[in-house]
Amino acid sequence: MKYQEIRSQARSILKEKCKVCEDCNGIACRGQVPGVGGKGLGSSFIRNRVMVRETSLNLDTLVPATETDTSVTLFGKKFRFPFFAAPIGALEINYHPSLNDLTYNEHMVAGCREAGIMAFTGDGAKMEYYEGPLKIIQDNEGVGAPTIKPWDNAMALQKIRMAEAHGVTALAMDVDAAGLVLLAMAGTPVYNKSVEELKELCDSTALPMILKGIMTPAGALKALEAGAAGIVVSNHGGRVMDDAPSTIEVLPAIAEAVKGKLTIFIDGGFRSGEDILKALALGADAVLIGRPFAVAAYGGGTEGVRVYAEKIGQELKEAMIMTGCHSLADATPDKCWKR
Repeated sequence: MKYQEIRSQARSILKEKCKVCEDCNGIACRGQVPGVGGKGLGSSFIRNRVMVRETSLNLDTLVPATETDTSVTLFGKKFRFPFFAAPIGALEINYHPSLNDLTYNEHMVAGCREAGIMAFTGDGAKMEYYEGPLKIIQDNEGVGAPTIKPWDNAMALQKIRMAEAHGVTALAMDVDAAGLVLLAMAGTPVYNKSVEELKELCDSTALPMILKGIMTPAGALKALEAGAAGIVVSNHGGRVMDDAPSTIEVLPAIAEAVKGKLTIFIDGGFRSGEDILKALALGADAVLIGRPFAVAAYGGGTEGVRVYAEKIGQELKEAMIMTGCHSLADATPDKCWKR
């Protein structure tokens, strides 16, 4: 299956909620929540993409010719590429009912594993939205990371125990989901989390705990204090606050504060292998991609997910060759040029 075929099929399915734009930049879908857009005027989603595009790579091919290694080792596991599928939930509401939270993650977890990477799965108002994907991860040798909403700690601890029982690779909590009012309307409210509450959760498990939704150095230091193994620099794809800065803008300062002390992921507007390399050069250890992976799943199922991942991986390898990077460790800030 070719990538353009996947996109064409997805466009025919998703046309009411997602236009499958040539550049997924938040303009055509602005304000569509529920849907795939950003909150309000869509400013945060749009800014994420604009600022990634305004960051360029410096060409440098005057280096020795050696093999290019795109692999990364995180939490004791080696992955083929340093990017992963971001968690997405409520597929029937936000995308199209041809996939639900269970069938979507069947494609996502399996397709990512086939490509040598990992999917982060989601959570929602119904327990089945969290529990179903856990079994899928278990069936894929535990290669996956469930993401828990910031419920009260009693519920969060229950879900941590469930994740442990299914042998997952890591565990995340999208603390930026505290702004999702639809969950409160469904009778399942989410909350802001103090360092003390997060420390209770991190201390309760041997699984690496990743806190998603960190946008400042102070927030990253709080995550470190709480005992997190990693963070995701994320503004929730622009879906919880209209006027947030872009993630790539805040990444260097966050990396300066905590690089080497915990694993730094980032999401928000990364669409190509060149974009992945930009994020690594500015301090990330890995990148999460959301909406384009959803398009791949709708347009091609498991095969679509694998094809998309391999496409981005090949683009990353080519970008590394053209910037003189033999391994991901060579992706340093001098590889980037900003307007």
